[in-house]
Order: sequence, then C-alpha cells, then structure tokens
Amino acid sequence: MPFLTASDGAEIFYKDWGAGRPVVFSHGWPLNADAWDRQLKAVADAGFRGIAHDRRGHGRSTQTSTGNDMDTYADDLAALFDTLDLTDAVLVGHSTGGGEVAHYLARHGSARVRKAVLLGAVPPLMVQTPENPEGTPLEVFDGIRAGVVADRSQFYQDLAVPFYGGNRDGSTLTQGVRDQFWRLSMQAGLVPAYDCVAQFSQVDYTADLERIDVPVLVAHGDDDQIVPIAAAAHKTAKIVADATLKVYPGAPHGLHGAYEEEFTADLLAWIAS
Repeated sequence: MPFLTASDGAEIFYKDWGAGRPVVFSHGWPLNADAWDRQLKAVADAGFRGIAHDRRGHGRSTQTSTGNDMDTYADDLAALFDTLDLTDAVLVGHSTGGGEVAHYLARHGSARVRKAVLLGAVPPLMVQTPENPEGTPLEVFDGIRAGVVADRSQFYQDLAVPFYGGNRDGSTLTQGVRDQFWRLSMQAGLVPAYDCVAQFSQVDYTADLERIDVPVLVAHGDDDQIVPIAAAAHKTAKIVADATLKVYPGAPHGLHGAYEEEFTADLLAWIAS
C-alpha cells in the first residue's frame, strides 16, 4: 500500500490510478479516499491520472492526536504533490476537502495546479456569525462533536440520511450507500474526527478564496442539508476571481445516483477543457 511520510512522521495513505494529467481528490469529513473511487475510475478510464489520499486521522492514514488542523492538512497535500512530483494538476475537493483545496492554493500557490473544483465545499465559512447570517448556528456543530464522542457509530448511521438526501420525497438512496458511508466514517479516529469539526465549520476561508488564481468550477446541490448553498457556493463564486458556478437542482450533499453521474460527466468535461 502506498504511503508518504509527512513532516511530523505521520503516514498518509494514497491511491494512484491511471496515467496522464493528474487529477487530485480531497475527500469530505469523516470519509476517506474510497469516497472518490467511482470518480478515480472515471478519470483513469478517460486517460487521466486519478490520485486521492486519506486525510490524516482518516482511513488508512495515521490516527494523529495532533496536527488535525487545516494548515497541516494543506501541508500534507503539498507533500503528496512533492512526493509524486505532480504538475499541471486539477484539484478536486468535496465538502471539507474543498476547504483543504482552497487553503492549499493560498498557502502553497498554484504552480503545480491548472484548475480546481469545489464540490459541496465548506468555504467561505459555515458557522453563523453576524457577518454571515446564512451560516449554520454553532450549536449544530457542537451537537456534531457531542454525537461523535457519545456514540459515533449511531451518529454516522443517522448522518448518512440527510447527507445523501434520504429524508426527501422520491429519494433513491440505497442501504448500500448508507452502509458505505458508515463503514468509511468508522475508519476515522475519534480524536481526528472530533478535531476536524472546527476546521470545516469555524475556519474562515475568505482570504484563501481571494488568493486563488486558477479557474475554479464551483459545483453544489441546491438541496444540500449539510453545507447549505446560500452560505457556501453562492458566496464562493462571487469571491473567486475566475469561477464557474454549477448548481444541481434538488441534489443533496453526498454524491449518489443521477446526481453523481451528472457531476462525474461535468468533472471530465472540466478536466478536458
């Protein structure tokens, strides 16, 4: 299994499929690189190189008790770029991974990146503040932390339903998708999963978005119950200098079914353009 060693000794797992222009994926919380398997296969089948890592503390990477912060996540992503000597890459981030992509581009620059995709991404700021009334109240994120600590197995089983829109009329969410969400989530360490909540909810990525100097596809479902579009994509598309906004009517936060198929087609078109 391929791993790279981060500056603090943590081992970061990654998968590397195909050949050609690299497409580097960052996953959402509390999942891991396996959440991108269908997109990794799609880009590899289309003649590109799909790469995805397990964020530290998640999946097969080291379950760190320190360093579970966005600066370190971005540095780990930079280490992946350096280890594999990636250039002319397309960066793709979902949810928390979107924050990681934005912070990487601001912290490490775009010399190795040609364009990016932010899907259901948390920037610019998820938590509600007087300046961000469209955000989600802090009490919601406190509840997530409490759920992770008290009974994370049941919490993840319950979270899968709104994550994929399973509580909406006409939902096509299968038990298999819910089971996979739970399986991947349970591979995240308790401390890293807990620490990461503050990183996706309370970090303000506005300055990061302002520094991005590559084209960005901002893609978001307008029925996202986890990262509401009004506080996220609509604002991000106005902040990023070269942004293209794609809204998926009725789509939830997590990829599945027809929504996943449409996004994957849009992703391949964006990579090739």
